Parts: sequence; structure tokens; C-alpha cells
Amino acid sequence: MSKKYITTTLPYVNADPHIGYAWEVVRADVWARFQRSQGSEVFFNIGTDEHGLKIYQRAQELNMEIQAYCDEQAIKWRQLSQTLNLSEHNFIRTTDAHHIKAAQEFWNKAKANGFIYKKKYSAKYCVGCELEKTDSELVDGCCPLHPGKELQLIEEENYFFKFSEFQQKLLDLYEKQPDFVMPAKRFNEIKKFVEMGLQDFSISRLKSKMPWGVPVPGDNDQVMYVWFDALVNYISAIGYPDDMASFNSWWPAIQVAGKDNLRQQSAMWQAMLMAVGLAPSKRIFINSFLTSNGQKMSKSLGNVISPVEMAAKFGVDGTRYLLASWPSFGEDVDITWESMADKYNAELANGLGNLVSRVFNIIEKNFDGRLQAQKTTIDIAAEMEELKLSETLQKIKDKIDWANKYIDEVKLWELVKTDKTKAEKALEELLGVIVAVGEVLQSFMPQTAEKILTAARAEKIVKGEGLFLRIK
Repeated sequence: MSKKYITTTLPYVNADPHIGYAWEVVRADVWARFQRSQGSEVFFNIGTDEHGLKIYQRAQELNMEIQAYCDEQAIKWRQLSQTLNLSEHNFIRTTDAHHIKAAQEFWNKAKANGFIYKKKYSAKYCVGCELEKTDSELVDGCCPLHPGKELQLIEEENYFFKFSEFQQKLLDLYEKQPDFVMPAKRFNEIKKFVEMGLQDFSISRLKSKMPWGVPVPGDNDQVMYVWFDALVNYISAIGYPDDMASFNSWWPAIQVAGKDNLRQQSAMWQAMLMAVGLAPSKRIFINSFLTSNGQKMSKSLGNVISPVEMAAKFGVDGTRYLLASWPSFGEDVDITWESMADKYNAELANGLGNLVSRVFNIIEKNFDGRLQAQKTTIDIAAEMEELKLSETLQKIKDKIDWANKYIDEVKLWELVKTDKTKAEKALEELLGVIVAVGEVLQSFMPQTAEKILTAARAEKIVKGEGLFLRIK
């Protein structure tokens, strides 16, 4: 049995679960479910990032003890797993004792190999990104991703990672693995970034200024910079460094991340792995951004869409379908409650739900519910391997649209009265399409797929209740 490992990024716990993260984890879950259905053993990793300045500041604002704040927030992210019906997965927190030990061991290894040093410096820092910013990256003196946040000026003595020494090694990696980052547009972006030359980056903070972080081994005055600590979760989750047999059986991983994580995942993390002598990631899939009415989602604009509210409105499977159906790679995806309701009604209520209801109803009334499905398959292996979920769902939609159109063209409700033999053959073909759709949807909409397959394979087919109610 082959082993496959997929991991998402870890969201900061200073905010509630958001739709961008839900998009990321549902895509990973669909892939994990599909791979398991093909006989592979899958390690599916998610979790929470609980260190760093923004979390420290938020706990102070609330006058809460910081670990208690993280514990409270982590519950919300754990509950999202149930809300979205995620399959078997590992949930890691960067405050876990094992992860902290792994991050320190990783640090010691990188330092022993000569890639960590200490120096005094000054830099502009975006708390929203938890990243240092050069003047060329700023727009009107602000981070373009967090225009409303004032940059902090850091002036202190910290530890640095020798990122500059990995330019050629990263370029060699990119050349050796031409599909290392998907989509190609993002791969080209990171290649250009590395080609322009790399700057060493700070990987610690003074404990007296920002005490919330993994302690730097051998230096009680410093804590690890949040990104250095958090990235190590991908390997601490599978046993590093205590159980290297487990680690070696799973690594390398497929990583799913957002567009704002491109540099960290495909350059910084890969250099860090090289620094300790570990293999690079297997592949990195970079999502687009989600916008609403052309604007970035934010609380101040009042256009934030919650995955919990989505599940309440569209149901768990309806939410999973919508999340998986958006084009993942390329330009940003613009969504609104209205556009989601329109898509839900058109493709689920009027599309899939209508097809199942019409076919089952005619079979129940005219054949006493006793017909056998004609064997039909929908080949989605190539699309699923590349995480092209929207393309996979388009294949399914095309089958559903064909079936509904076919029913109308032959006027099946009349054909069953004038030529029952011909109608029977048509229904067996349509029933085969429904079964094939149900089989493919098991990874996307497990509850709906089970209902479809159970009903379609029953000794006696009955119309039953509708799968999807129209949303007003």
C-alpha cells in the first residue's frame, strides 16, 4: 500500500475560522478521500499556528493569559473539522510539547551545519504578515496585503538564517522538478524572486519585547521567529525527530497553501529543509485569493463570509461542493452570498437533485422501482492527481446536464407510456450516470453520495425526499 502525505498551512488563532482556510482544507480533504478510495494510506495534516506578535498582542488586548487564549481559540478551529466533515486527519498545534521540541532540534541542526548566526539589524515589520518588508515591497509606505496596519520598526540583535546561501540550490530544485509549484504562474513568480538574489532573514526575537514563542536553544533572551517555528510542523507532525522511521515513511509531503504563502512555502521552507539535510517537499499547490464584489474580505468592510454560516445556509455537502467548485489556480475568485446561492440552485437543486428525483420517480411509478443501472464510469484520476477539483466537478456537471437534457429531448415521461422497452433502456443508462456521479462525488460530498448510491442500488428504487431544497 502506497503512503501519501498532504498538509495545509496552519492559520493564526487570533481570528475566527475564515472561508479562505475552509477552501484550503476542503480541497486537501477531497484529495485525501480520493487517494484512500484508490487504496493509498494517507496522512492528512491540519492545525493551528499559535505563536508570534499578533497573537501576543491580541491576548494582551483581551487581558487574557496567552496560553489560555490559544486554547480557547484552537477549539474553534478544531470544530471547523466537524463543520466541514473532514475525513481522518492529524490536528497539530504549535504549542504542543512535541512540536516545540522538534522546532528546537531543527534549530540546533541548522546551527550546527553553519546556517544560523547572530547580528544587530533594523527592519520594517508587518505584524499582519509576520514578515519583514523592504521598501520596494511597500505601497504608500504600507504592506499591500495589510494597508491599514502600521509597520513596526525592529532594531535589535537577533539570530539570522543564511537564506542567501541557497539561491543556486533552490534554482536547481526548481529546474529538476518543473511541476514543483502549481500553478505555473506562481512557480514563475518564485523563480524570479530567487533569481533576484536572497537576503538572510531574522529567525528570532528578543524575549523582553515579544516573549511568546519557542525558546531559542541555549539563549534564554531570545524566542524563535514565528515562521521558523511554524514551518517545522510539517515534519514534527509525522515523527521528526523522535521517530525517524515514521517520518521517512511519510515524507515528502504535498502542501496546499494560499497565494500569500508562496515565498514561505516554496523558498524559505525548502532552504530550511536543505539546511538540515532533509528532502524538499514533494509538490506545493498555491491557491488564489477569494474576494467579494471585487474587494478583499475584511471585518471593516463587512464582507467576510464565514464557513460556519455557509454550512448553516447550504448544508455541509453544499458548502463542500461550492468550495471545491471554484477555480483554484489562476486569477482571484470573486464570490458573494448571491452568486453562491445561484450556483447552488443551478447545479445542485436544479441539476443533480432534479436529475435524481426525475429518474427515480419514473422508475418507481412505471417499473415498480426495479431497474438495474447500466455500467458507466467517469474518469477523474488525472484531474484529482493535480488537485484540479473544479475541472473534476465540471466533468460531473457535464454528465448531469447531458442527462437532464436527454430526458427532455426524448420526453421520457411520455416515452414510458408509448414505448416502454425503449424507455427502460434509456432509464438504465440514466441510472448508470447517476451511480457514476454518486461514486465520483464520494470524495466531494460524502453524505449526498451515500444517499444517491444507497437509493440507486436498492432492490426497489423510490423517489424519496429531494436531495437539495432551493435557496431563496
